[in-house]
Amino acid sequence: MEATGRTALCLCSFLFILTEVSSEYIHIPSLVHHGTEGKPLLLPVETHFQLDEVEIQGTWSHTTTSGTRTTLVTFTKNATITDMMYRNHILFREPNVSLLIRKLNRDDEGNYHLNLNIQFHNKKEPVIKEKRTVQVMVDVPVSTPVIEKYPSYAVVEDKGNVTWTCSVERGTRVVFQWLRDNVPLGPRERYQFSHNNSMLFISPVRKEDKGTYRCVVSNRISRAQSSKAMELIVYYGPYNLEVNSGQGLRTGEVFTINPGELVFFECQADSNPPNSYVWISKSHNTTQVINEGPRLEVLSYRLAQAEEYMCRAFNNVTQKQDETQFTLVVASLGTGKEKHMQEGSSVSPLAAITVCSLFIIGCMLLFLFKRTCHPKRVLMSIYKRPLAEQKRPHRSGHEDASEDFGIYEFVSIPGKMESAQASCRSLARFESVQDMHTTIYDVIRHVPETPSHSLLK
Repeated sequence: MEATGRTALCLCSFLFILTEVSSEYIHIPSLVHHGTEGKPLLLPVETHFQLDEVEIQGTWSHTTTSGTRTTLVTFTKNATITDMMYRNHILFREPNVSLLIRKLNRDDEGNYHLNLNIQFHNKKEPVIKEKRTVQVMVDVPVSTPVIEKYPSYAVVEDKGNVTWTCSVERGTRVVFQWLRDNVPLGPRERYQFSHNNSMLFISPVRKEDKGTYRCVVSNRISRAQSSKAMELIVYYGPYNLEVNSGQGLRTGEVFTINPGELVFFECQADSNPPNSYVWISKSHNTTQVINEGPRLEVLSYRLAQAEEYMCRAFNNVTQKQDETQFTLVVASLGTGKEKHMQEGSSVSPLAAITVCSLFIIGCMLLFLFKRTCHPKRVLMSIYKRPLAEQKRPHRSGHEDASEDFGIYEFVSIPGKMESAQASCRSLARFESVQDMHTTIYDVIRHVPETPSHSLLK
C-alpha cells in the first residue's frame, strides 16, 4: 500500500514538472524547443522573486539521447563555474538563470535539467527546491535523396520482386514519399513500406508497376527535395492481341475481300520485349504454319472458298503466348465509290431508282408521241406549203379567182370539153378569166388529200 502511494506521488510530481504550470518562484515558457543545426538556441527561465532578497544555488545539466548525463554549469547569484568542455559552447550569465547554446549541433539534442535551490533572507522558511526539464530537438536540413533499386536489371512480371531504398546524407526527422510517374504511392496489396517510408518493396511485380520512380524528402525546416528519376523495366505480355487490315470489309472475326485483291494483315499485341508471331492456316481439320512475323500477305484468287487463319504471339522472356483467329471470305464488294455511297447515305439507292424510272417514262412518252402525231410529216408539210397559202386569210371561196394562184387539178365537165380545155389554156396564160369562173370555182373547192404529180412537168 505504501509503495502504491509513493508511485502515485512520483507520478503526480512528474506530471507537474512536465506541464507548464509553474510554482510561484520560476517559470519556463516552453518545455520543448526545436533548434536548427548551426544556429543558437536560448532556454529561457523566468524568476518570480527579487534577487537581493534570496540566495540561490543551481546547476544546468544535459542528458544525451544515448543516456549520458553531463553537468554543464554550476552557479550562484554571484559566481559561475562552467565545464571546460562547454565553455565556448554555452553561455550562462548570473544572476539570469537562462541558458544559451551558442551554436547547435547534433550532440546538443537531448534533455536539459535545471536544479535550483532558493533561500529567502527575511523568511524562516527552509530552502525551496525547483526542478525543470527541457527537451531540445536539433533539426538538420535534408540533403538531396538518393534512390537505389534491387535488382538493378529488368524483372519479369509475376515472377520478380523489386526493393526500392531512399537515403539522405544529412537530415533529421525526414519524411519520405514515393512517386511513380509523378503520382504518389500508398500502401496496397503488393506494396510494403518500412516504418519511416524510406523503403518500398513490391512483390510480385506486374505490368502496371512499370514507370519512372522518384523519392521526395522533407522535414519541418526544409523544403521538399527530390531524387533523380529511375526507370523500372518490366517484361510482360502478350496482351490485347488483335489482327487488323486496311482492306476489305470486317464484320466481327470475318474479313471479306474482293476477288483478285492482294490483302495484308497485321498482328499486334502489347508486350515487352516484342513478341514473335506465327500465322497458321486451318482447313479440312488440319493446321499449317504459312508465315512468321507480324505481317501476312494473302492473294485472294488462290482462295477457292472461305478459309480460317490464326495468329499466335509468343513472348520469349515471359514464356507466355496468346492467339486469335479469323475467317477470310472472297466476295465482290464493288468499287470504292459504290461502297462509299452505300456507307455514306441510305437515300442514294432510292434517288438512283427514281432517276432511272423518270428516264424510262420519258422515253415511252416520246415514243408514243412520235407514233401518234408523226411530227416529221407535219413539219415537212408545213415547210413545203407555199408562203402565200400559209399567210393567206381564210376565204369563203367566192372572192376573185385571180388571187388563187397555184397548181390545180382540172376536172372534165361533160358536154363542155372544148370549152373546159380552152379555159385551162386560158388560165395557164392568164387569159379569159371570166369565161371559166365556174370551172375555177370547182377546182378550188376540190383539194386532193394526197398530192399528185404536176402536169406541168
